[in-house]
Amino acid sequence: MVIVALYLLDILVQAFAAPCNPNKADIILVYCYPKTIITKIPECPFGWEVNQLALGGVCYNGVHDSGYYQFTIPDLSPKNKSYCGTQSEFKNPIYHFYNSIVSNDSSVIVKSQPVNYSFTCTYHANYLVNQAAFDQSHTKFSQFSRVATVHVKNGSSGSFESQLSLNFYSNAKFSSKKEAPFVVETSEIGSDVFAGVEAKGLSNRFKVVLNNCWATPSSEYFYQIQWPLITKGCATDNSILVHENGKNSRATFQFNAFRFQNIPKLSKVWLHCETHVCDSEKFSCPVPCEKRKRRTEQTGGVLAAEFAVHSGGLSSHYNFSAILSHLIFILGICAVLL
Repeated sequence: MVIVALYLLDILVQAFAAPCNPNKADIILVYCYPKTIITKIPECPFGWEVNQLALGGVCYNGVHDSGYYQFTIPDLSPKNKSYCGTQSEFKNPIYHFYNSIVSNDSSVIVKSQPVNYSFTCTYHANYLVNQAAFDQSHTKFSQFSRVATVHVKNGSSGSFESQLSLNFYSNAKFSSKKEAPFVVETSEIGSDVFAGVEAKGLSNRFKVVLNNCWATPSSEYFYQIQWPLITKGCATDNSILVHENGKNSRATFQFNAFRFQNIPKLSKVWLHCETHVCDSEKFSCPVPCEKRKRRTEQTGGVLAAEFAVHSGGLSSHYNFSAILSHLIFILGICAVLL
């Protein structure tokens, strides 16, 4: 009985409560996160209650939050109606997301000034991620934890950078991550290294694209000594295999372990990848690469060799063309005799 009485009292208080005190401050706070946009305006703007304001003129999903009305876009995908009329535009290399909070002016008489708070979140599409891949020296070293770059901004600009990571894996299934940097012994030079850039917490509409990847003996991506692995989204040679690029939230590839010569003070190999976050709702994100055909050995092809005849401790080199002519002549005589 006590609970029911308190519930009825609360309803009566809300029914006869005085309207909110109009707040004429024209302020809007925008938090642009990689997957979510949160917008706050001072409560009771120009006399409007929270249930009279709509996100995108569609969703009345505002809530009270410590002196503000808060509206949330849970995912950056305008195809879903729950995202309340969010519009997007791409002006290379920036993604723009637009929306607004408007008042409901559909009643016959409106005594409050109309409200239309427009806001924009901008995100860069291109990022550079790097990581120490492996140690090319012969000695073991102590592992150290990877330093993650977290870069989320408030205001009118955001970033996807905090959601991107460059990882290494144990095998071509890319199911088990490998601590980096790891040691590559001399006997392991040429073994497969599996790497990939992965995005977590982004909308499914965004796909990870590797534009360029290269290795250096220094953490500086512009170091003068570089070894290119991926150029314009495609492998630079047949020893590099790109598994996925622009198809989902992870782009993966593999290459052979190597070492930089004549650099005694720099022992680690650093991998750098220019990464593009592609909007699959506006663009075709998968990177098409011409499959390089392996050179096949043909039967009956021309053979080349060098002959050396040793006589009495001395060696004399003979012209291969002349020797080949003699061989063909002898084979021809044999064919006639047979």
